[in-house]
Amino acid sequence: MTPRAAMRYLSLGAVVLALPLAGCTASDTHTAGFTGKPGLTTGTAPNLAQFYGQKLTWASCDNGYQCSTLKVPLDYADPQGTTIGIAVVRKPAADQAHRLGSLLVNPGGPGGSGLQYATSGDVVDAAVLARYDLVGFDPRGVGKSDPVECLSDSQMDTFIDEPPAPVNAQQVAQVEAQAKFFARQCEAKSGKLLPYVGTTYAARDMDILRAALGDEKLTYLGKSYGTFLGAVYAEEFPQRVGHVVLDGAIDPDLTAEQENLTQAVSFDKELRLFLADCAKQSDCVLGSDPNAAFTRLKSWVAGLEANPVKGDGTRKLDEAYALTGISVAMYDQGWWPDLRIALSRAFGGDGSVLLSMADAYNDRQNGHYTDNEAEANYAVNCVDHPDEATSVQQIEAELPTFEKDAPFFGAMVDWSSLPCAYWGAKPTDTPHRIAAQGAAPILVVGTTNDPATPYAWAQQLASQLSSGRLLTMNGAGHTAYRRGSSCIDSAVDAYFLNGTEPASGTVCQQTV
Repeated sequence: MTPRAAMRYLSLGAVVLALPLAGCTASDTHTAGFTGKPGLTTGTAPNLAQFYGQKLTWASCDNGYQCSTLKVPLDYADPQGTTIGIAVVRKPAADQAHRLGSLLVNPGGPGGSGLQYATSGDVVDAAVLARYDLVGFDPRGVGKSDPVECLSDSQMDTFIDEPPAPVNAQQVAQVEAQAKFFARQCEAKSGKLLPYVGTTYAARDMDILRAALGDEKLTYLGKSYGTFLGAVYAEEFPQRVGHVVLDGAIDPDLTAEQENLTQAVSFDKELRLFLADCAKQSDCVLGSDPNAAFTRLKSWVAGLEANPVKGDGTRKLDEAYALTGISVAMYDQGWWPDLRIALSRAFGGDGSVLLSMADAYNDRQNGHYTDNEAEANYAVNCVDHPDEATSVQQIEAELPTFEKDAPFFGAMVDWSSLPCAYWGAKPTDTPHRIAAQGAAPILVVGTTNDPATPYAWAQQLASQLSSGRLLTMNGAGHTAYRRGSSCIDSAVDAYFLNGTEPASGTVCQQTV
């Protein structure tokens, strides 16, 4: 669920949890009324009117996109205090004569860049792009929006490359020291920002962005962690919900331990699907017996900690990089041929391909981390979840269950939340069901074999939301829209374009 564990809630379309802090409640920031002026909320605290009434100034970017910066308060309980900027990008609707409004998108993470996602060119179908301005934004603390900063490139290398599943006292001490160092560095460099990067703050920023764009209702596509952001928005602003699609959903009612364990189990399940497929291929170095392959791969990866193989000339492929490279291929079956090649070469002593897959996940190029997603991922998770790891002892107490239920990825996932035990900014809320009473229909999309956001989470979120509608893809990989099912794509497009909801119980087949 974190960068070192390689388990982020991030759609690979972008590559590779709840709630208000003390002193800031929903009643501080909004009511349900509408004045007739686009986006300005009746009854809003007077000092927030300046934010809701702002006009965005757009400048041309590359490839027909336009860029701007939204101003929001750092602390919604003190709107006259410090302000921060939210970086925004949009691509105007191709058919301006029939434009429906703005479509905001978020790729997940937490920590994924909405700017990069919106400009990737593969977010929505052409029919939707023709009718909506496509709008991406970096949530507070992410990318170009007053980013959280913690480690230098070399320090991040060390942090990511710590033993992912320590097996002795020396390794545990090493991992604990790095977790403490990471937390201290984040506090030293970004301490004033850390208490204010939680999901509720991002949701409130999103409502101000909706207003600045001139939309009465929010139209939104959230993938992976972006589904949690969308659900929190619906809870905060139910009367502002327009056409909202939550793809690859997170269940907001789970504790951090429940989330981590369920996700680890799902990744193990996806790995077994890969191994079953690998066994049928002529280039599978692991052999034709999937069960034996699982045992062999697990033993080989564990052995890399003491006996790493050649990597890229400056780094070797050890257990941490191998687990990350393997896990990234679980997000999308399109990576499976690459993983077979990477494993074949690594078993022959050349770990460069598997190392490059880990680097792709970690956004590392030529020794430099191209964004701050690793820092932002922890910053958001640690303040969203009061029940993240509180000590080494807690993790060690959970470990037998993780290792039993998810023997391949379980230990890595369990240890991944340790930095939150030493985090400087403290959360105050607990996981809870989100009903968003009064919201318009919200389309929740789930994939039956999604490793990062298990299908059961989509079922749970759809049932919690008072207006939730579940759309299912029978398939594998992370998220469903534009991932190989024309049935899913058509249903989502119809919902965005004319509000048509898929029939109850609709199940689509992944064909690619």
